[in-house]
Amino acid sequence: MFSSTSQAFTSLKAFQILLQKLRPQILHAHEVFSPATTATAARWLLGGTPVVVTAHRSGPIGDVQRLQQKLFGARRLQIFQRQVDKFIVISREIGAELSGVGVPAERQVFIPNGVDTRHFAPLTPAAKQQVRQSLNLPSEALVAIFTGRLAAEKRVNHLINIWPTVRQQHPDAVLLIVGTGPEEAKLKQLAGAGVVFAGRCDDVAPYLQAADVFVLPSVAEGLSVAMLEAMSSGLPAIVTQVGGAADVISPGVNGYLIPPDDVPTLQQAVLTLFQSAELRARLGQAARAVVERDYALPVIARRLRQVYDDLLR
Repeated sequence: MFSSTSQAFTSLKAFQILLQKLRPQILHAHEVFSPATTATAARWLLGGTPVVVTAHRSGPIGDVQRLQQKLFGARRLQIFQRQVDKFIVISREIGAELSGVGVPAERQVFIPNGVDTRHFAPLTPAAKQQVRQSLNLPSEALVAIFTGRLAAEKRVNHLINIWPTVRQQHPDAVLLIVGTGPEEAKLKQLAGAGVVFAGRCDDVAPYLQAADVFVLPSVAEGLSVAMLEAMSSGLPAIVTQVGGAADVISPGVNGYLIPPDDVPTLQQAVLTLFQSAELRARLGQAARAVVERDYALPVIARRLRQVYDDLLR
């Protein structure tokens, strides 16, 4: 944020000098906010360099709807429609929102988020027990995991609220919450027995590999990387039907889709997976397979490279 017009002018000049020095062939902005505005301005400064914009979220707190609520948002969307060569959409829902504000289908390319399937990979039962020991998790307990920012839209409170009922049937069950955020203190006050907060973590892979089920009860997402990492790790996923979840999850095949803010259905999905090791294994294997096929980083990188190559022809 600039504190004065002079600072803004100085920063713009420095940006212009950097652009002239680097002479990028493609300008790729992430989010339809200031990054997209900056990229379209840079296009003008560089005399027409192609611009690609990736929209990252949908719904009320997503890129399109939030921009429409901002000052001059409608005007900025009009500029983007003219000046952005390709919009990368990571979910069909985001694509529908862009179409709704006038972005034609031929300027949209569906390229979802990707995941490192070598790093996020299932472990053998013996290796899983070793990881649990290193993380101070009980060796035999059922573990459901949430990974992500502890923000209101993630609805982690729903998971905490159902946990006493889950533990009535599975007394040793653990709800493992990995991440930090503005809701952390409130959630810790709400939590009872069997809820473990792991805090900030630079590498969530061991926690996912130690768990049995992944749960994401958000009311808004783009395409959750946390979900893809969990599925790549061989976990069946229980996720709300928002954002790109429906593009990835085939209900009853590699996970479950549930309505947002439907706490009874969330609880039943957790209990259903906890009741059957065979079901968890089958859904987890299918989850891993779909990520390897469609969301592995090399697959996504090739598709993005093709967009760049097409724009440079």
